[in-house]
Amino acid sequence: MLSRKLVKLDAQVPVELDWQEARVGGMDHDQLAGLCDEFGIRRLKDRLLEMEQPAAPDVWEADYQLVATRKQLDKLVKSLASQERISVDTETTGLDPRQASIVGYSFCWKPGEAFYVPVRAPEGQPQLDPKEVREALRPILEDPGIQKIGQNLKYDMVALRSEGIRLQGIYFDTMVADYLDQPGQRSHSLDDLSRRYLNHQMIPISDLIGRGKKQKRLDEIDVEQVAQYAAEDADVPLRIVHQLQQQLEEKGLLELFHGLEMPLVEVLAELQFNGICLDAEHLRRLSSDLATTIDQLKEQIYLAAGEEFNIDSPLQLGKLLFEKLQLPVIKRTKTGPSTDAEVLGELSKMTDSPLPAMLIQYRQQAKLKSTYLDALPELVHPQTGRIHSSFKQDVAATGRLSSTDPNLQNIPVRTEQGRQIRTAFQPQPGWQLLAADYSQIELRVLAHFSADESLRRAFEEGVDIHSRVAAEVYGVELAEVTSEMRRSAKAINFGVIYGQTSFGLAKALDIDKEDAAGFIESYFSEYSGVERFFEETLNQCYQDGYVTTVLGRQRPVEGVRRSEKRKGSRFRNLPERIAVNTVIQGSAADLIKQAMIRLYSLMVDQELDSRMLLQIHDELVFEVPEKERQQMIELVEAEMVAAGDNLDVPIVVDLKMGSDWGSCEPIGDE
Repeated sequence: MLSRKLVKLDAQVPVELDWQEARVGGMDHDQLAGLCDEFGIRRLKDRLLEMEQPAAPDVWEADYQLVATRKQLDKLVKSLASQERISVDTETTGLDPRQASIVGYSFCWKPGEAFYVPVRAPEGQPQLDPKEVREALRPILEDPGIQKIGQNLKYDMVALRSEGIRLQGIYFDTMVADYLDQPGQRSHSLDDLSRRYLNHQMIPISDLIGRGKKQKRLDEIDVEQVAQYAAEDADVPLRIVHQLQQQLEEKGLLELFHGLEMPLVEVLAELQFNGICLDAEHLRRLSSDLATTIDQLKEQIYLAAGEEFNIDSPLQLGKLLFEKLQLPVIKRTKTGPSTDAEVLGELSKMTDSPLPAMLIQYRQQAKLKSTYLDALPELVHPQTGRIHSSFKQDVAATGRLSSTDPNLQNIPVRTEQGRQIRTAFQPQPGWQLLAADYSQIELRVLAHFSADESLRRAFEEGVDIHSRVAAEVYGVELAEVTSEMRRSAKAINFGVIYGQTSFGLAKALDIDKEDAAGFIESYFSEYSGVERFFEETLNQCYQDGYVTTVLGRQRPVEGVRRSEKRKGSRFRNLPERIAVNTVIQGSAADLIKQAMIRLYSLMVDQELDSRMLLQIHDELVFEVPEKERQQMIELVEAEMVAAGDNLDVPIVVDLKMGSDWGSCEPIGDE
């Protein structure tokens, strides 16, 4: 009732209204467009602006030409060879560049003038021989002296390499540039960039290929239509390069862009092209075994519930838990009482019934089966026998990489089933996998930024940081720290990075809130530099409107309160948690990106056969032939450590090797 009173409007406030001033008028289009962009309301923005403004005259001037004969191709190649910088784009038969075939090539070096070379088109329509075109364009595409511009160039690099061409001279990726300039934007697609920077609506791909079951491939579409679409894909990036470059320069991000993010494009293309071998039969056997386990678990659930029901139906499950069994409703959604994992976890503590715990187990098992055991074998490339995950650098606002198609970053690490899934990931026959993981990198970054003497000393002395914190928090000698004390300290160590409250820590450790508050108080008392760093970071963010990582990456964060509002309380709102976490997590991301670039460059220079395959959070995975084993061990450790040279605490890399990802053992302990 108090909450209701607090939010209720006071109808007795004496407010004088000037009804004429309140009359609905026009809109501030610039402000409206800015708000819509900020919150990702694209369709509403288009509708509102069209409704209020008369349609702008079509001023998009472009001359897009179809290159349909060998003579025209030779002329185009000659023109391309004389350019210092060109915009490049490929059109393909599908979304997976490792399996798709190239339909055509687009080029642009003068805004508004672009060329499309078709190599696959409907029968009877203009098209050139794919092999002849490939060899004619090879000198241009593989010339590092001709700078290449484009949107999502990693895709083009993988598609071209699948055709035997190594795209070189990568200079400017508009998607990557926009991501670095505005990491908070929901989308960095070329369509969005065209609207934002050119106020131009590009030809939607759906206008060409359609949607749903009737969707076609680009090589099945009229070549003249494809030419206009494809040429525009090369033209638009060239038109916006200058503005993006200027914005990066004004923010001091140009060095980071050309020194880190652009070189990384080539490395990520290498990872996607290489892929990693997958034992699909092993996963199918695991799936079959897990299916039996799930069926048995279902029977136990039905027995505990006293009836059979659709376990996957939140509605039926809700009726069972809250109507039949009369369990308390923890929280509600729009459709009724929630039955999510958090609710089931709370219910398992409140009742003697094993049902909530069994439901949690069922969901975990079913998700593992559908997400990995059943899905991964279907994603194996039919020719390579490998999984070719796409590592994206334009998703996470912190700067971390994300893995898609499939996502390999969420495979459970500490469970036996997760380990079994990882055993399916293998090197090519006769080789071994080398896994290199930064040890507690985020805590080391925290020690660097906070300059806390106790924290730094622990890392410098090589003491287990969780045991050291446990000793300090519990007030015991290091030798007296128990595994339970260490577990609590570990939760505190990582909890403080994410702004965890005493309530959250209590929930994580299943202890009283007062005890959790005492742990947190003891932590900040012992590591006062950490709290000072948090405050300085938030004060700087409040003043500048953004936070900065160790290599200068910026992330705008709105909503940080001024210091007076935060004084006397360790509670941090969401923007404040984001601000602190970005500095730490973003810096860790910068370091591993730097290590990837250095390692890739040296592996190429030294003409090693070893390949970099995966980047999973703070871990890199390589496949290594026996002859290069020791060389790679030394190289990987040295370069990953060297990437953290600008930190004031030592960097440690844990190295493991094995015949598969799940069986890798520490070097020296095999």
